[in-house]
Amino acid sequence: MSAEFVRAQALTRRHRTPPTRLFTKPVFTTALDAVDLTLEEGHSLGVIGESGSGKSTLVRLLLGLDTPTSGSVHIDGREVDASASARSLRWLRRDTGIVFQDPYASLDPRMSVGRIVGEPLWALGIPGDRRARVREVLTQVGLDAAAADRFPHEFSGGQRQRIALARAIAHRPRLLVGDEPLSALDVTVRAQILGLFDRLRQDEGMTIIMVSHDIGVVQNLCDRVVVMKDGRIVERGETSNVLRAPEADYTRALLAAIPSITPPGEAPADRRRDGTTPSSPA
Repeated sequence: MSAEFVRAQALTRRHRTPPTRLFTKPVFTTALDAVDLTLEEGHSLGVIGESGSGKSTLVRLLLGLDTPTSGSVHIDGREVDASASARSLRWLRRDTGIVFQDPYASLDPRMSVGRIVGEPLWALGIPGDRRARVREVLTQVGLDAAAADRFPHEFSGGQRQRIALARAIAHRPRLLVGDEPLSALDVTVRAQILGLFDRLRQDEGMTIIMVSHDIGVVQNLCDRVVVMKDGRIVERGETSNVLRAPEADYTRALLAAIPSITPPGEAPADRRRDGTTPSSPA
């Protein structure tokens, strides 16, 4: 049985909105509402839901990028304290990596690709031949090692996301988080990047959290899934079970909203989500 690696307990985040009128009370918006979450090492978790459901807020709290209003986060048994000093959180930065949504905004255009990918190695004091590791990880994500001498503006969106992934895994983190990393990419490139995440999980045993509004991404990568709505988890379980037989009305509505292609001559209502029809064998 895999050891528990990520634990969030009663995790809550409220944002204060300044009052619009003089002498009126401020308004508090709840972005995350008492969320409990566990994930075993080596497993992959999908976090799905519409925009504004709390997915990215959850990720920021798990990685110590924001401070919860209440509740706690533990990574490998150690409490994550976002208010602690950078030195105190070095262990967390060493164990985690993240790929953000926008491959254009997440890379510093003034830095060479080699410096971008190698930045975690220098910042965290990772020993060894760092330049060799940069070349190795660029090759691992499907880029030429010579890309280290070029700059982000010389690459396509898909290639930039590969660079961002290389930076996220250069220091060999145990937990890799993708915060909508595929949404800005075309279908072919998305499939390639998704394949890279899957290989990292299988070959290096990384624990993965994939945030997405695309259920297909989660279905192809993650063995567990949580469904979020209005800052709360409304359903959780093994991905195959949740997608095949959802219990929450919201999950059913999400699945029903996925467009499907109906073969000629077949009525849309006669086709099940798993691709079979009422008359076809299960």
